[in-house]
Amino acid sequence: VQSCCHLSLVDECHMDKKRNIIHCLAMITSGSEYLLMAMDNKVFIKDVKILVPPNWSGSYEKARRETYDKANIIIDSPHPAYRDEPYVKQMKGCGEESEYIHFTPNFLLNDNLLNAYGPRGKVFVHEWAHLRWGVFDEYNEKEPFYFSQNQQIQPTRCSTQVSGHWFEIINGHATLCRYDDTWLPTKECQFFPDKDQKTSHKQKSLSILTWDVSRIYFRWDHNIESAPPAPKFTVIQRRSRVVCLILDVSGSMQGQRILRLQQAATIFLREIVEEGAYVGIVKFSTSADIISSLTKIEGYARESLISKLPDTASGSTNMCTGLKLGFEVLQQDDKSAVGDDVIFLTDGEATDDIQSCLKSAVNSGAIINTIAMGLSASNVLVTMANQTDGKFIVADENLISNQLVDAFSSFTMSDGDLTKLTIQLVSTGSSTTGWFNGTVPIDRTVGNSTTFTIIYERSAPTVSIHAPSGSAYDQTRMTHNAATKTLTLNIPGTAEPGDWRYSFFNTESTAQAMTLTITSRAARDDVPPVMVKAQMNQLASDGSKPMVVFAEVSQNHVPVLGAKVMATLQSDTGYSEDLFLLDNGAGADNFKNDGIYSRYFAKLISGRYSLKVRVIPQEGAIRGSHNRNSGALYVPGYIVDGKVQLNPQKPPVSVQSADVGRFIRTATGESFVVNVPKGVTTKFPPAKITDLRAKIQVDTIFLSWTAPGEDFDFGTVESYDIRWSKHLKTILYNFRNATPVNTSALHPQEATLDEQFSFLPEVAIKNGTTLFFAIQSQDKQALKSEVSNIAQVTKFVPSPKPPEISEPPLKLIISIVTIACAVAILACIIATITVWALKRKKAVKESGGA
Repeated sequence: VQSCCHLSLVDECHMDKKRNIIHCLAMITSGSEYLLMAMDNKVFIKDVKILVPPNWSGSYEKARRETYDKANIIIDSPHPAYRDEPYVKQMKGCGEESEYIHFTPNFLLNDNLLNAYGPRGKVFVHEWAHLRWGVFDEYNEKEPFYFSQNQQIQPTRCSTQVSGHWFEIINGHATLCRYDDTWLPTKECQFFPDKDQKTSHKQKSLSILTWDVSRIYFRWDHNIESAPPAPKFTVIQRRSRVVCLILDVSGSMQGQRILRLQQAATIFLREIVEEGAYVGIVKFSTSADIISSLTKIEGYARESLISKLPDTASGSTNMCTGLKLGFEVLQQDDKSAVGDDVIFLTDGEATDDIQSCLKSAVNSGAIINTIAMGLSASNVLVTMANQTDGKFIVADENLISNQLVDAFSSFTMSDGDLTKLTIQLVSTGSSTTGWFNGTVPIDRTVGNSTTFTIIYERSAPTVSIHAPSGSAYDQTRMTHNAATKTLTLNIPGTAEPGDWRYSFFNTESTAQAMTLTITSRAARDDVPPVMVKAQMNQLASDGSKPMVVFAEVSQNHVPVLGAKVMATLQSDTGYSEDLFLLDNGAGADNFKNDGIYSRYFAKLISGRYSLKVRVIPQEGAIRGSHNRNSGALYVPGYIVDGKVQLNPQKPPVSVQSADVGRFIRTATGESFVVNVPKGVTTKFPPAKITDLRAKIQVDTIFLSWTAPGEDFDFGTVESYDIRWSKHLKTILYNFRNATPVNTSALHPQEATLDEQFSFLPEVAIKNGTTLFFAIQSQDKQALKSEVSNIAQVTKFVPSPKPPEISEPPLKLIISIVTIACAVAILACIIATITVWALKRKKAVKESGGA
C-alpha cells in the first residue's frame, strides 16, 4: 500500500518560500521512513503535491484538481490557540478521515522548536494518524492525572515506554509538583523525559489501538519487500480561475426552469466569480453552441456575459455534445482543460450515450461541478462530480426555496485568502399577499461589495431598505431587469455594520413568491470574515446507519461559539427536515466548543438531498476557544545527566474571547444521495452517550450526561440502565454482569438536554475505592444503545502526605515519537472503539493509497 497527499502553502510563506518548500520535502521524506517502520513495512508516502500560492513567481507545474480547500496539509499562519504547534482539524469520529494537518512556516524553519516537539518527520507521522485514521489524542491537558485502583497517581497516558520525572517550573526553576485539594498534582505539573532513552519504544512507537484502526481503514495483506523509493514531490500552482458554464437548454427547460437558470447564473457572474477569473459559456440541446469564449472578469465583462445568457429552450439533451464543446472553450487559454472548472447544469436524462464521453470528461483534468435540476436529472451527474473532485448539487425550480441561486453561490474557489471570497449572508423566500419584512445584521467582518438581490414571481414589489443610520433605499435606487424579474441594489463602499431592515410590498391582490439574496465580502483586507462551511459525513447512504450534518463556524481558523445554527435537508421528492446543530460534545458532536456544530440525520428516506445551513442572528456568540484537540505534544524539557534542561517556554494561548455581535450567514453543502432498499425501514436505537461524568461526595455518587433520543438524538428514550463495578474489565467487556443501579426515580429528558442523577450505593465505599460507571439507554421498541463511555471515581480521604506520582517505572509516552492512541484514556472517561466499515469521503481517487 502506498500513500499520497496534497499539501498547500498560503501567501504567509512568501518571505522564505524556497526554504519552506525544502523543509516540507525533508519533513515528509523522513516522515515516510518513520511511517514505514511504525506500520511494519506496510505503508509509505509515495506522491506529494505542493500547491503554492497563485501570486508566487516562478515556473511551476499546473495544478490539476488540487485546491486549497481540498489540501491534506496546510502551511499557514499560526492558529491563535495553537501558535506554532502542529494540529489536525478533526470533525468526524474515530476511524474516520479528518480534514487537514496545519503546520506554520515557523515550525518548518525554526530549529529551536525541535527540542520542544521533536524531529519534524516524527511529528508529521503523529499528525498523520489523526488525519488518515481519525485517532484521538493519547494525552489530556485538561485532566492530566487520576487515581488508579491501588491509590497511585497515574498520568493520563497511552503507554509506559518512556522514562523520566515530574516537575513544576516556577520562575524558570524545576521544583517538586504541588497538589490540589484532591491530592492530585496541579495542571502545572509536567513530565520531563530522559534525554537518553534506552527503551526499544524509541525505535518503534505505534500503539496497538492505532494499528487496529488503521488496519480496518485499509486492508494490508503484504509487506513491502524492498526499500521503497523516497516520495516523489511535485510543486504545482493554480493561477487565475478558468470556468465554463455548460447549460442545458433542451425543451424540458422551457418556462420557469430557463428563467431560474438566468436568475441564478446572473448572480454567479455578477457577484460570485472572482475578479480576474476567465469565464466561458456553452449551451447545449440537440447541438451545442458557444455563447461566449473565455472572457476575463474585469470592467464591464460581468454585465456583458449576463446579457448573453440563454432565455429560450428547445430540442433534446445531448450532454456529450455540450461537454465536448465546453472543454474546447476551456482550452482557449493554454490548450488544456487541466485544473479548470466546469459548472454543468441539466434537468434530464441524456438522449445521447453519456457513458461514451464520461471517461474523456474524467480524464480531461477539469473539476466538473454538476447541478441536477428536478427529479429527472441524470444520475451520471453524481458519478461525474465524484470522479473529478467536483461538487454535486440538487436544485428545484421552486422560487421560494432559492435552491438554484444557492447552488451557483456555492461555486467559489479559495487560495487561502478568505477576504477575496463572496459570502452569502441571506437566502430566503416567501409567498405573500402583503409585506415581506425582515432584519439583516451586517457584522464588522463584512460589508464590501454588499448586494441585495430580489427575485419576484410576476410583478415588481415596492421596496424599502433601511441602513442602521436610517439611510433609505427604494426601487428607484435599484437596477430592475424585467426580463429576469430581478431587482438589484449595490451598496456603495462598505455597508454600515448593524441591523439593516427590509420591506417588500406585493402590489398585486393575489399572493406571489419573492426571494431575497444578500452577499458581501470582507470589510478589510487584514480582518478575515466569519465563515460557515457545511457538509455531511458521507455523500451516499443505504440507510443502514444515520448520517451526520456538520457546520463549521469560524474566523480565520478560530471557532465561533454560541451560534444558533440550523440545517435544512430537502429531498428532490419533497421530504424536508430542519435540524438545529449543536456544539456540545455529545451525540454526533465529537468535541465541545470547537466551533463545529453537528447533528444526526436519522430519518432516512430515499432521494437526492440538498443541504443548506443558516446561522441565525442572536446575541452572545463569541469568537475564541482555548480548547485544543489533535495537536502535537509540547515537551517542556529533558533530564540530562540527572539535571533538568528546559526548552523555551510554550507561548501562551493568544485567543481573546471577543463578542462577534449579531451576524448571519448561509452556506450550501454538497448534495447527498439516500438509497434505502425496498422493504427496509430505517429505525435506529438511541445514540451512544459519550459524555458521562461522575463525582463522589462523601458516599453519594453524582452522574451527569447529555440525554440521547428515541432515534439517536431525537425524541426521548424510554429508560436508562446504569451499572457500576469495582473492576474496569467487568464494565468494559461484560456490562450485563456489572451491578445495576435502581433508576425508578429517573425520568428521561428530551434529547440534547442535561441529565443528572445521584444515588447511594448499596455497599459501603471505603477509602481508596475506585468505581467505574456506564449507561445503556433503551427506546420504546426495546432497541438499546451502545454502552456509554466509562466514568471513574475514587473515594479518597487525603492523608497528611500526598501519595507519590507513579514514577518508577513511569516510562510515560508523551513524546514526539508516538503515534496517537485511538481513544484517550481520560481521568473520568475511558472510551472504547467501535469497529465499523469505513468509506472514503469521495470516490476512490486516481492515485490510490493512504
